[in-house]
Amino acid sequence: MEIRKLEGIIEAVLFASGDAISLDKLSEITETDSTTLKSVITRLSDSFNYEKRGIKIIQVGDKYQMATRGEFSEYVRKIVPPKKRNPLTNPTLEVLAIVAYKQPVTRSTIEKIRGVNSDNSVTRLIELGLIEETGKLNAPGRPSLFGTTDEFLRSFAIDSISSLPSVDEFIIEDTQNSDQIEIQ
Repeated sequence: MEIRKLEGIIEAVLFASGDAISLDKLSEITETDSTTLKSVITRLSDSFNYEKRGIKIIQVGDKYQMATRGEFSEYVRKIVPPKKRNPLTNPTLEVLAIVAYKQPVTRSTIEKIRGVNSDNSVTRLIELGLIEETGKLNAPGRPSLFGTTDEFLRSFAIDSISSLPSVDEFIIEDTQNSDQIEIQ
């Protein structure tokens, strides 16, 4: 298939979908191998960026999605009101961090790390679509395992879990901050 036509198909499919679409699904739709698709998506994305278009292509895990460019957000908000966001509480953020760094993880592991019941936070994160049940642990009672979702990646503007900063960076930063407090 001609590259220009393939670019047009990918652009149309991503635009019409509104959601992130996996490379496998795009390959199925276009009947094109994933290597060629990645190249075409990169070329299309570079074109959008070079021309400073109002949209861009973002990667969310192994999926691709169209999104509006941040610099035009004030204009987009005039026609499309932003989704009402409910800030996450500190306990819920703690649970989310545990799931993100330890996934797949059970409720009991989360509670062991936090030292308190975390049912409400887990339920809230599931409702928000930030975490989901990813399976069952092969242990007595078959407890649920939880992991992050594509919505988590989108919400925190990261393309994969491997993009998260390492826990060691937080420990070093925290140690430096506590040293600074003692010095002052």
